[in-house]
Amino acid sequence: MAAYFIVDQLEVTDPETMKVYAAGVADSLRAHNGRMLVRGGAFEVKEGDWTPKRVIVLEFDDMDALKGWYDGKAYEELKKLRLASSRSNAIMVEGV
Repeated sequence: MAAYFIVDQLEVTDPETMKVYAAGVADSLRAHNGRMLVRGGAFEVKEGDWTPKRVIVLEFDDMDALKGWYDGKAYEELKKLRLASSRSNAIMVEGV
């Protein structure tokens, strides 16, 4: 079953560090057969009061692959950069 990493990037606090992160994240995804489905872009809130700032959606073959990426060596240093340079909300969710 596919699994998704869904992020609402609330704020970038260090744009230069975020550029370093962005330059390396695609390679870390490929190592776990991850795909970037959404990276920013226009959105329209239809229900509720959630107003995301910047939505990012990554797709993986399954939850094991997603967790392997998130907790793995290929993403370890990049994750530190992302957490140090931005504020976000993120979830992992299984799909269909």
